[in-house]
Amino acid sequence: MIKKLIRKILGTKNKGGRDANTPVVLGPQEHGIEPRLLSSNAVRVTSTLQEAGFEAFVVGGAVRDLLLGVKPKDFDIATNATPEQVRKLFRRAFIIGKRFQIVHVMFGQDLLEVTTFRGTTSDSAPKDEHGRVLRDNTFGSQAEDAVRRDFTINAMYYNPANEQVLDYHGGVEDIRAKTLRIIGQPEARFREDPVRMLRVVRFAAKLKFTIEPATAAPIAVMAPLINNVPAARVFDEMLKLLMSGQALACLQQLRKEGLHHGLLPLLDVVLEQPLGVKFVTLALDSTDARIAAGKTVSPGFLFASLLWHQVLEKWTAYRAAGELPIPALHFAADDVLDSQTEKLALQRKIGSDMRDIWSMQPRFERRNGKSPHKLLEHPRFRAGYDFLLLRCGSGEIDAELGEWWTAFYEGDEATRDDLVANVGRAPEGAKKKRAPRRGGRGKAAIVGGTGNPDGEGE
Repeated sequence: MIKKLIRKILGTKNKGGRDANTPVVLGPQEHGIEPRLLSSNAVRVTSTLQEAGFEAFVVGGAVRDLLLGVKPKDFDIATNATPEQVRKLFRRAFIIGKRFQIVHVMFGQDLLEVTTFRGTTSDSAPKDEHGRVLRDNTFGSQAEDAVRRDFTINAMYYNPANEQVLDYHGGVEDIRAKTLRIIGQPEARFREDPVRMLRVVRFAAKLKFTIEPATAAPIAVMAPLINNVPAARVFDEMLKLLMSGQALACLQQLRKEGLHHGLLPLLDVVLEQPLGVKFVTLALDSTDARIAAGKTVSPGFLFASLLWHQVLEKWTAYRAAGELPIPALHFAADDVLDSQTEKLALQRKIGSDMRDIWSMQPRFERRNGKSPHKLLEHPRFRAGYDFLLLRCGSGEIDAELGEWWTAFYEGDEATRDDLVANVGRAPEGAKKKRAPRRGGRGKAAIVGGTGNPDGEGE
C-alpha cells in the first residue's frame, strides 16, 4: 500500500503511459553506443561485480554521453551489491557519504563511483523543514533506483557485458528530442533536492536541450530553496556549471530561470554595465575555449573574473573615502570574499588565488626600475597577466599596458631592459599625450567599475 502511494507521488508511468517498472531494452543496433568510448576501468568494475554474482551497470550521465557519441569524463556504476560488499571486492575502495553511502573505487588516479540501487521509501527518510532529504540509505531494486534518479536522460543503465541499454523512463526518446524532463512530480523532486534546479540549468546549457515546460514551471518559485542547501554542495555544482564548457550559456540560463540571486547576487548589476558584460563574456569564452582544447582551468581565475566588478565598485568607494589605493584594494577584496564565502563556501586555496590575482593588478602599472622583474617572478604571475589582458580586452584599461607586458613577458633580457628604459616614451612622430592630473595615479585600474554611463572602451 505504501509503495503504491509512493509510486503515485513520484510517478511510475512514463509520458507514454508505459509501466516504468519494466524497462525498454535496446541492443547495440538500436542504441548505437561505441564500446571503444567506455573506460576500461568501468568495464573492469562491472565485470568484477558480475563475476561475484551481482548486477552491475554503467549508469547516469555516462550512458547519456555514450548515447550522444561523446566519451564520458566520469563513469558511475550502479549495482545491487551493498557498499560493504562492493568494498570487499576491490583493493582500493572507500565508503563515503552521509546523505547516501557510495563507494569510491580507485585505479591509480582514476576514480569510479559505485552506488547501490536506491529504494523508493524516501518518505520515511529524515528531512528538513523545507522537505529536503537529509539522509537516505534505503536500498532497493533497479526499477526503484530509476524512479529516484533526477532526469529521464540520466536514468538509463548500460551493461558492457551484453551491450544492452535498459531505459525505464523514455530517456532515449528525450535525448533524441533534445528534451530535459524530470522524473515524477517536479515540485516534489525539487523540494527533495533543490540542487536539481541547478543541474537542469547546467544540462540545458551544456547539451543545448530544451527544459520541458512542466519541469521548468516551478523553478522560479522554488529557487529560494537553494539557500537551504549546504554551501559546499552549491559550490560543487557551481564549479561543474562553470567548467561545463558552456559557462556563459549556463549563467545566462541561471538568470533566465531566476536561480542566480542567492549564488552571485550582484551578477545582475555587472551584466547591466557594458564593460561588465564584455569582461565576463571574454573570461567565460576563454574558459570554454581552454576546456574545449583539453587544457586545465583555474577555479580561482574563474571566480576572480566573475567577482572583479564587485571588487572594483568597493575599491572605488574606499578610495573615495580617503584610503590609499593598495589598502583600499585589500579592503575591497576582503568584503567581496567574505560575502561570497558565506554563499558559496569558497575554499581557502581558491580565495587565496583570487586575492593574488586582484592584488597584482595595480603592480602592473609600475613599469620602472626592478618592479617589472620582481612581478615576473610572482608564482601567480601568469594568472595575473591573463587577467590584465581581459581588462584590456574589455576596454576597462588602455590596451597599451597589456601590449607592453606581453612584450616584456615574451622578450629576452635585452628587450626587457629596453622596455623598462623607454617606458612612457611615445614613439617618434606620435602625438604627445597630455600629462595626467594630480591624484590620477591608478585611475585606469578602476575605469568601468563605477557604472560609467558612456560605456567607455566599447
